[in-house]
Amino acid sequence: MEHVPALDEDLKKTLGPATAKVLAEQLGLHTALDLLHHYPRRYAERGELTSLADLADQIDEHVTVVAQVADARLLTYHGSRGGGKRLEVTITDGSGRLQLVFFGAGVHKPHKELLPGSRAMFAGKVSRFNHKLQLAHPAYEPLGADASDRDAATAFANQLIPIYPACAKLESWKIAKCVDAVLPRAQEAVDPLPPALREGRGLVPLTEALLKIHRPATKADIEDARQRLKWDEAFVLQVALARRRHADSQLPAVARRATPGGLLDAFDAKLPFTLTDGQQNVSKEIFDDLATSHPMHRLLQGEVGSGKTMVALRAMLAVVDSGGQAAMLAPTEVLAQQHHRSITEMMGELAEGGMLGGSDQGTKVVLLTGSMGTAARRQALLDLVTGEAGVVIGTHALIEDKVQFHDLGLVVVDEQHRFGVEQRDALRSKGKQPPHLLVMTATPIPRTVAMTVFGDLETSVLDQLPAGRSPIATHVVPAKDKPHFLARAWERVREEVENGHQAYVVCPRIGDGEDDPKGRKKASAEDEAEKRPPLAVLEIAEQLTRGPLAGLSVEVLHGRMDPADKDDVMRRFAAGEVKVLVATTVIEVGVNVPNSTVMVIMDADRFGVSQLHQLRGRVGRGSAPGLCLLVSEMHEASPARARLAAVAATLDGFELSRIDLEQRREGDVLGQAQSGVRSSLRMLAVIEDEEVIAQAREEAARVVAADPELEHLPGLRTALDALLDAEREQYLEKG
Repeated sequence: MEHVPALDEDLKKTLGPATAKVLAEQLGLHTALDLLHHYPRRYAERGELTSLADLADQIDEHVTVVAQVADARLLTYHGSRGGGKRLEVTITDGSGRLQLVFFGAGVHKPHKELLPGSRAMFAGKVSRFNHKLQLAHPAYEPLGADASDRDAATAFANQLIPIYPACAKLESWKIAKCVDAVLPRAQEAVDPLPPALREGRGLVPLTEALLKIHRPATKADIEDARQRLKWDEAFVLQVALARRRHADSQLPAVARRATPGGLLDAFDAKLPFTLTDGQQNVSKEIFDDLATSHPMHRLLQGEVGSGKTMVALRAMLAVVDSGGQAAMLAPTEVLAQQHHRSITEMMGELAEGGMLGGSDQGTKVVLLTGSMGTAARRQALLDLVTGEAGVVIGTHALIEDKVQFHDLGLVVVDEQHRFGVEQRDALRSKGKQPPHLLVMTATPIPRTVAMTVFGDLETSVLDQLPAGRSPIATHVVPAKDKPHFLARAWERVREEVENGHQAYVVCPRIGDGEDDPKGRKKASAEDEAEKRPPLAVLEIAEQLTRGPLAGLSVEVLHGRMDPADKDDVMRRFAAGEVKVLVATTVIEVGVNVPNSTVMVIMDADRFGVSQLHQLRGRVGRGSAPGLCLLVSEMHEASPARARLAAVAATLDGFELSRIDLEQRREGDVLGQAQSGVRSSLRMLAVIEDEEVIAQAREEAARVVAADPELEHLPGLRTALDALLDAEREQYLEKG
C-alpha cells in the first residue's frame, strides 16, 4: 500500500469517525491539510467575546460568551408528562447576567462542573423565556481549573481565542481542539512560494504562518500569517492562469491580416462617423493579436453603448479579408437577431456578397438560431460549410455537431458570463486550427476580478462613449413614502411618448402563475415590501393600460413568450409602433432602440447594482437625453435604498461594479462558471487585496516564463496539483 503523507491522511485516523464525519459533511474538511486551511474567522480576547450586556440584540443567534458561575440551582418539577429535573445556572461577566437551563438527564454533568465561582466558555442560541434571556442546553468548556496558578491565569487573560466558522454539531472550541490535534503536522506542509520570492517580499515561512494563524500570541502574528496565506492563494492561482496563457501562446493559429483595399477598407469608407480614440486603440490591439500565429484570447470590456459591436465587426471583417470566417455567439435569440439586423444594416451591400446588387468585395452574413425554419436553416448551414458566408451570427445553435465551417478564423462571444466554458470550447473546436477568440462584456469587471477570473485572457477596455450619446439622469422614486412621485413618473412617461419617444417599464417577474415565488427566500426582512411577491410584467401592464398610460400602445415582452412573438414585439417596438414595452430583464442585454428615452424599473431594489446599470444603458442611445426612474417601496434608511442611491449617483460602471462586489458575496460575482476559483480563496478578498493579486500576477508570469513546467519548484507544483483537481483543471483548460 502506498504511503499517504500525514497531511493527506483522512481525519478519521486522528479524530475518530464521528467527528471526522461531521467535519466532512458540514464543513467539507476531509484531511489534516483541509483542517489546517480552515482558518479562524476572527479572534476574541477573553473580555471581547460577546458580552452578556449585548445579548438582547442577538435573539436566535448562536453566541459564545466567557463568564463566571454566580449560582446554580437544581429544581424538581412536575409537568403534564411527568416529573423531571431542571438545572438553572446564572452566569455573569461583570457586564450583565444570563440564565442557563439544562433538563432531564442532561443536568448531571453541568451540576457537578458548573459550581459557583468557576469560569467557562459557553456557546448556544439566545432565546427569551418569561421576558428573560437564556441559553438552553448550551455547550460549555470549563476554563482555568488551575486558576490558583497566577501565570496560567495571566496567560489565559491575555490569550487570543480563535473563533472558527462552526456548525450546530461542532462548536468553535471543538474545532479548535481538532486543529490542536493536527497542528504539529504543519511542520510537513510543502511551501509553494519560491524562496527568493518569499524572502524578497518579507513573508514568513508557510509552517510559521499556519501556526500563527491558528495559535497567535499577538495581533502582529495574525497579520504576518494573513499576509503570507493571501500570497499563497493569489500566487498559486495566478501561476495556474499564467501557465494557461503560456500553453495558449504555444498553440498554432492562422495569422489573419486585413487586405489593403479589401472588405474592411470598403466598410470603413462607408462609415458616416469617425471611430472614437478608444475604438481605434482597442482595434489596433485586436488587429495586432490577429496577425500573430498563435490564438488571440482577449476580453473586451465596454460600457453599454461604448461601441463594442463596431470593434468586433471590424475584427470579423479583417478575418474575412484574410480568407477566413467569423462567428458571433449571442446568449439569446432576441440578441442574435438584433446583432444580425444591425450588422447587415451597417454593412449594406457589403453584406450581400454573391447576391444581385451585392458588392464584389462583400461577403454573406447569415443568422443561425434554434427556431429558424428548416429551409432557411439548411441554406445557412450550406453557406457556412462552403465558405459562402464569411460572417455568421447565432445562438448556441452554432455549437451543435451538424454545424461545420469552411475555415473558422475568429469566434466573438457576446456577454461572456452567460456562456459556460464548455460552450466557448465547443465553438472553438470547430476550426481546423484553434480560432482566435474575442470575448465581449458590457458588465464592467473590476481589474482584480478580471485578473482572477479571466486571468487567461488579455484585457481591453472601452471607456469612452461615442459622440452623440446622451447622458442618462437617474432618480429614485420612493413609491411608499411619496406615492405622488410614482404618479409623476407615469406622467413623465406620457410626456416622453407625446414628444415622439418610447419607454421601457421593467419588472422582476413575469406573473403568469408559473413563476410565482413559492418558497422564495427573503433576502432580508428590511420592510413589509420585501414580504410581498415582486411586481410582475403581466399585472403591471394591465394596470398601466387601464390607468396612467391608458390610450398608449403598451406591449409585454418576457422570456417565456414564443420566439416568433418575441421577435414580432421587438420589431414593432424598434419600428416605433409600440410606445411602451413592459418587460423582464430579457431587455437587459443588447436591445438597441435609440428612440427610447425613459425607463421605469419597478421594485428596483430586487435587482443587483450592475444589473440596474446594464438595464439603464438601454435608454439615451440616441440624441435625446435618457431618464431612468428606480421605483422602490423600501424605507429610506434601508441598505437597499443605499444601493439605489449609489446607482443614481454615478454612470461609471467600474465604480458601480466595485460597490456591487463589496455589497455582495464575491462568490456571486465570480459566479458558477468560474467553478473552483472561489472555493480556493479562503483568505484572499478580491477587492481588498488588489495589490497582492496584481503583484502575484507579475511574479507568476516571471516564474512561468523561466520554468513553464515548474521542474525546479516541486513545492509549487504540488500546490498547483491540489488547486487544480479534475474539475478546475477542466475549467482552466477550456477557459
